[in-house]
Amino acid sequence: MTPSVRKDVILVVDDSPDSLGMIHHALDQAGLTALVALEGEQALGIAEKMVPDLVLMDAVMPNMDGFETCRRLKRHPELAAVPVIFMTGLTDAEDVVRGLEAGGVDYVTKPVRPDELIARIRVHLHNARMTQGAHTALDRLGQASFSTDRQGHWRWATPRAEHLLAEAGGQRDERLAQLAAHIRRWLARRPEPGDQSALDSDHGELRLRYLGDTGSGEPLFRLLQRDGEEESELLRQQLRLTRRESQVLLWIAQGKTNREIGQILSLSPRTVNKHLEQVFRKLGVENRTAAAAMALRCLTRT
Repeated sequence: MTPSVRKDVILVVDDSPDSLGMIHHALDQAGLTALVALEGEQALGIAEKMVPDLVLMDAVMPNMDGFETCRRLKRHPELAAVPVIFMTGLTDAEDVVRGLEAGGVDYVTKPVRPDELIARIRVHLHNARMTQGAHTALDRLGQASFSTDRQGHWRWATPRAEHLLAEAGGQRDERLAQLAAHIRRWLARRPEPGDQSALDSDHGELRLRYLGDTGSGEPLFRLLQRDGEEESELLRQQLRLTRRESQVLLWIAQGKTNREIGQILSLSPRTVNKHLEQVFRKLGVENRTAAAAMALRCLTRT
């Protein structure tokens, strides 16, 4: 007996029974499991009970259209990373843009061609698995990473990032709205990878590090606690430094002088310099500029 292979689950949201029947048949023939919903609220209820691997979403529906349904789905932490493919007879460019801005990854015009639809589904399922694998790897490294669109709206996050945001207190939607406004202002100043920004006090003792853009052009960030422990631990592990050496290097990368580092870490400038000499030796560099550059590459590596 061979173990059963889990089928990918596709949630199909469409107010047309004929469309649902046709798509359900195509998915079944392709070896995929279909869940069906006739309108947005029903789709959200199903998705919260059983997280699908992908959603096929009709754009035009009564009560709540597909665009709003997608936006609400993306606000849910467990559903934010689920790819959504829109299906609609709307073909204007602005409608396509609306779908993508709502969080969709693709846009299929009706009448739907089953073979093309299945091919697109498989591509996006593969991409989602690759992305999820990267998120899992980041989380196992203890990295509180997340991505947004250019307006600062939350796209995906590692569980560690969700945890730090939750610890800041308040309602999640309010926190994300505040965070989006902060990121929007920051991106307007064109930060460089490695730059940091302190969050408003409403978010607690948190900082942001800008890591650059993902392959799809989404800004990527890391949430940090202001004491720098997470980043110094990352430097310690990846560069094989002692705990104190990694702390010194972290502050060097942030442009602090030996005297300032001594005050932060309660060390004498002489002791800071001794640690720095060991850092230079272990990293194979000759000055603090080269050491800082190596640290920033380590901290912005994704």
